[in-house]
Amino acid sequence: MVTTLEQVFRDQWGRVLAALIGFLGDFDLAEEAAQEAFAIAAERWPQAGVPANPGAWLVTTARNRAINRIRRDRTLAAKTRLLEVPQAAEDPMDATTFPDERLELIFTCCHPALATEAQVALTLRTLGGLTTGEIARAFLVPEATMAQRLVRAKRKIKAAGIPFRVPPEHLLPDRLDAVLAVVYLIFNQGYGGRGDLAAEALWLGRALAELLADQPEVHGLLALMLLLDARRAARFRDGELVLLADQDHSLLDTAEIAEGREALDRALALGGRGPYVVQAAIASLHADQPRDWPQIAALYGELSRMTGSPVVELNRAVAIAEAQGPQAGLEIVDRLSLQDYHYLHATRGELLRRLGRTQEAREAYRRALTLVHDPAERRLLQRRLAENPPSVPSGTRVPRIGQPSSANKRAE
Repeated sequence: MVTTLEQVFRDQWGRVLAALIGFLGDFDLAEEAAQEAFAIAAERWPQAGVPANPGAWLVTTARNRAINRIRRDRTLAAKTRLLEVPQAAEDPMDATTFPDERLELIFTCCHPALATEAQVALTLRTLGGLTTGEIARAFLVPEATMAQRLVRAKRKIKAAGIPFRVPPEHLLPDRLDAVLAVVYLIFNQGYGGRGDLAAEALWLGRALAELLADQPEVHGLLALMLLLDARRAARFRDGELVLLADQDHSLLDTAEIAEGREALDRALALGGRGPYVVQAAIASLHADQPRDWPQIAALYGELSRMTGSPVVELNRAVAIAEAQGPQAGLEIVDRLSLQDYHYLHATRGELLRRLGRTQEAREAYRRALTLVHDPAERRLLQRRLAENPPSVPSGTRVPRIGQPSSANKRAE
């Protein structure tokens, strides 16, 4: 029964909370009512059995508790309209009376009036069901800091009158970009080794693909995350980061690759040509052996024209180096204005290393070390510097730089 309750919580928390927020119009009251309903379920279900429609049971129970709380606290004058709502019974409701309002909730959490860190935290708390402590640990901040962040976000929603709804059609493209960016930011935060956060992002991506089935970029993002996550087991060996060229292809998750390519096919069938779709196509090519470096370089060229991002150009330089040699890649790298970006210097060090320009390579690695924060990437750079002279085995490849549409770029 414990496993069943945990699974129901994982599957239903976002739907239950979204339904309650839509009904109550109050994040805190909805969250308290949802928590109480799950506590009642944990007490009753082991004896009475799991209802046929657990989600509807939880929503009904939570609504009853919220209404009773409001009746007991007459000072909540703003909520008096709810006192006219008939008392609901704690019986399974027909599924047709249980609308899925998760989409309204995620657009509310990712409203542009909120700061990005607040959008991320609120999305993980409401849709993902993570505790404040779990979110704080994931983003390496004190729990009190994260709690304040969440409180401020909820107050901002209330004070600004941010509506609990999917934005009108003319605003949807811009608002959807923000939602996808938040989900991808969560994924990137977990991609360096935090599998729980990556799993949260994948769960959110699948939910969005279900709720916005006609949006190609939604499927493109899901495809991209799946195809990257499929390399999780190959990216680290004994706790150390393994570069793309050295990863054991047999460790790739073939089921995730298949699911990712299916999502990519869906995006392309919908006419998708946006940044996430192009990145997913690149990630799909990286799952092949041997890799089609000219095609990867061409796709990065398309992405560069689309975004105008120097980080994308750095990715293209890596692919060009594989297709045409390190000198061709270095010529692109040396034109980029990314002097405070450690991946530029790490990539430059690799290219110089392959060209036999040992001292210049060491200088580039040292510069990268002054900018890097990730411990695994720091150790990788230190290993390069420890080689005396640095070895240049046949076929050595430069690291592929992380995905360009996020602020969190990671070496692959």
